Amino acid sequence: MIDLKSMTLEELSGFLRSMGEPAFRGRQVFTWLHKGVSSFDEMSNLSKALREKLKEQCILTVPRVAKKQVSARDGTIKYLWQMADGNCVESVLMRYHHGNTVCISSQVGCRMGCAFCASTIAGKVRNLTPAEMLDQVLFTQQDSGAEVSNIVLMGIGEPMDNLDNVLRFLELVNHPDGINIGMRHISLSTCGVIPGIARLAELGLQLTLSISLHAPDSETRSKIMPVNRAYDVEALFAACHEYFRKTGRRISFEYAMIDGVNDHDWQADLIAKRLRGMPGHVNLIPLNEVTESPFRLSRRMAAFQKQLEAQGITATVRRSLGGDIDASCGQLRRRAMEEEKKGEQGCKFGV
Repeated sequence: MIDLKSMTLEELSGFLRSMGEPAFRGRQVFTWLHKGVSSFDEMSNLSKALREKLKEQCILTVPRVAKKQVSARDGTIKYLWQMADGNCVESVLMRYHHGNTVCISSQVGCRMGCAFCASTIAGKVRNLTPAEMLDQVLFTQQDSGAEVSNIVLMGIGEPMDNLDNVLRFLELVNHPDGINIGMRHISLSTCGVIPGIARLAELGLQLTLSISLHAPDSETRSKIMPVNRAYDVEALFAACHEYFRKTGRRISFEYAMIDGVNDHDWQADLIAKRLRGMPGHVNLIPLNEVTESPFRLSRRMAAFQKQLEAQGITATVRRSLGGDIDASCGQLRRRAMEEEKKGEQGCKFGV
């Protein structure tokens, strides 16, 4: 079956021409798909005969809300979406004064193995298709009634480990006949997969690159982030400097504050040293504690921020949203996994 929603407008128009349809049908179908229709029958300006042909040859991805949590504090909504094969991923709608942001997943599970992250528990199952990433935006808007103006690829999975599909998703979500969210309103986060960073640098997309740093020294980073054994932190900073040289765009460095692990003054000093020569923003994140992890929230958040700022580094503490729900990445999916083990109804895993 053909996945129409993962096609570009040009590919879709070509497919419909191959069915004997005029070229303008491609734009009509593309527009319907990007409105988040749940069936081909909703495409009312297409002939019934064409709709029947599409049903026979094509799939229409429509995720189901498996679980939903709404924060009474700030209106943050956490979704667990169940896809056609039964697997589940998470997305989060966050409300800010400048607009609504949705954080989406790029994979089912993750193989990167970061020691403090719930997303990587049970490893990677599969990549998401461009359509499945797009669906998280479309159906979050549809279910919540809130128009999304910003996207962050910072949910379950490593985007650089599914880069071809991620790039196709970016092309689709940026299209003027679709949701039309500009690249400057999109952030892509990576734990430090250097070939992916280099590829983005060559493409010169106007998105914001976020690096999940979490430690500036190789010894610490290798203990909490296995990716550092493949792409050492020194090589990672070199890749970041090259990215800035080619694109001129500032990089955001995500830094989850872990008590007694990565919150020492000398580590703040090392961050400042390695950022020298390029602009960089350090986003300090209060650690979301995971039951399976021994790590706890740092008690030196303010002191670490002060140490960075004393050396001219822009450092902010991420605002905590959805504190009364499972808003941290991977938590809701993990809960569903536990329910499955108990024999309760939920998503399936390891497919």
